[in-house]
Amino acid sequence: MAAAVAAAPGVLGYLHAGGARLVAACSAWLCPGLRLPGSLAGRRVGPAIWAQGWVPAAGGPAPKRGYSSEMKTEDELRVRHLEEENRGADLKERAKMSSSEVGPFVSKIRAVINDIANLPVPTIAAIDGLALGGGLELALACDIRIAASSAKMGLVETKLAIIPGGGGTQRLPRTIGMSLAKELIFSARVLDGQEAKAVGLISHVLEQNQEGDAAYRKALDLAREFLPQGPVAMRVAKLAINQGMEVDLVTGLAIEEACYAQTIPTKDRLEGLLAFKEKRPPRYKGE
Repeated sequence: MAAAVAAAPGVLGYLHAGGARLVAACSAWLCPGLRLPGSLAGRRVGPAIWAQGWVPAAGGPAPKRGYSSEMKTEDELRVRHLEEENRGADLKERAKMSSSEVGPFVSKIRAVINDIANLPVPTIAAIDGLALGGGLELALACDIRIAASSAKMGLVETKLAIIPGGGGTQRLPRTIGMSLAKELIFSARVLDGQEAKAVGLISHVLEQNQEGDAAYRKALDLAREFLPQGPVAMRVAKLAINQGMEVDLVTGLAIEEACYAQTIPTKDRLEGLLAFKEKRPPRYKGE
């Protein structure tokens, strides 16, 4: 998998990385001069991450190789998709690195994955092929994971005499429980979609279609369910859940109260009430 981007309100953005894609709903910023192929546009409201494979817009700078968590802005966002054949770390490239180079390289990957986890919009990982090592770590940083039954995923680093370095040792236990996470990491076991669903690693599993994008299509359908909701509410709901899961219940309820308070003065809340009264779809503006 690669990095993530989100589209404007009412629009979907997605990245394609080999056999896995990431779909995001709501709005984001891109680096100046960098655009994805496509024609969807909308105003900016939040940060986006970029990585190797970005396509420069006319007159823009050439894309850099490697990974970055640098945040920059652009007035207009056009999103369709980014294609990249990166299912995890490039082991041939890694083998050429000196010991002093490996640490900083992995730190940059970890920073990108952390930034994706902290995106203030819902993110969905659609796994239609391989998500091994860093590919699965990126999927674990997403809010929801969907896979085809034929997909393959696992944290296989111990087979290479290393450990997951992009958050896998922390996010996998939080997702499926400590004991099972240890079993999978210690064994470097690779799961298919059905096995991943059985252990709670993914939310949905689908039979693969002839186009090879069954999980991606399901992710788009799910993302479209998210799009009509209030942007501010979606952002603080994600914040409340993520922070609340790291603390005790009493503290978590206090976090929820603080997040709820952020929605009270918004124009979107008043629009939601008015739309309900008038029995029409709300017209949210993210404010």
